[in-house]
Amino acid sequence: MEKFGDRIRELRMAKGYSLRQLAPLVGVGFSYLSKVENNKLDFEGTASESLIHRLADVLEADEEELLLLAHHVPKRIADRIIEQPSVFRTLASLDANELERMASQYSKAAK
Repeated sequence: MEKFGDRIRELRMAKGYSLRQLAPLVGVGFSYLSKVENNKLDFEGTASESLIHRLADVLEADEEELLLLAHHVPKRIADRIIEQPSVFRTLASLDANELERMASQYSKAAK
């Protein structure tokens, strides 16, 4: 599974930014951004949702993907969980194979 910092580095490099160029565009120091990319944040352990939003905006990335990689639940998904908690408890109880099989069946039915 790809890590948040790896994805940020990949996106940054694809846009041609150095750490020193990107950092002021998202409102952080380049050393902090380096820690983000290297998955070495101290106490918080992950970037804040507001930084993730700014990174997604500047790097033209999928904000939900970045939030999930950083172990934040996007609001749209959190709202659905609150609306249907029993459904999500059931999904969470499935093993990886069962969940993949269910997702595959859903994808086929949606086409």
